[in-house]
Amino acid sequence: MSFSFSPTGTDLITERLVLTQWSTDELSAVLDERRLARWAEDFPAEGDRAIAGFMAEQPECLREAYGQRQIVERETGLVVGAIGLFWPPADRSIEIGYGIVPSRRGRGYATEATRALAGFVLAAPGVDTVYANVELSNPASGRVLEKAGLRRVDGDAETVRYVGTAADLTLS
Repeated sequence: MSFSFSPTGTDLITERLVLTQWSTDELSAVLDERRLARWAEDFPAEGDRAIAGFMAEQPECLREAYGQRQIVERETGLVVGAIGLFWPPADRSIEIGYGIVPSRRGRGYATEATRALAGFVLAAPGVDTVYANVELSNPASGRVLEKAGLRRVDGDAETVRYVGTAADLTLS
């Protein structure tokens, strides 16, 4: 699975998706509970509202190429989820998180978006590993990460950690 950049150089484009940076208008709409026409009817989900709150507290995320992005369905132009990196990296590792609205789950969008954003950040200087922590109560998220090329490495009674390197994503 490959990705490319938009002509502006900020969007990541996959076969079926565009991963685009949030605008201040979109962030405000989520925080103010206003609906935008370009959103799937069940966007924003709970996780999207949490990310909007995170970005409101850390506005540099809106300018950071390696920050948070919306997941846009290319066919419809609708925002169907969000994905992001929790920048800056620590010890050459960075956390990734994602969510797809219920109406678009089961289509492989989370895997496609995760693979593209992980590949993008693993090409950045100072990043060797991408990881995600998944609650054991959410096995579907673990399957998404494995399909994207990340490996389960450890966990505890509540969560499991998945990690990926550039070599992992190349082999998948």
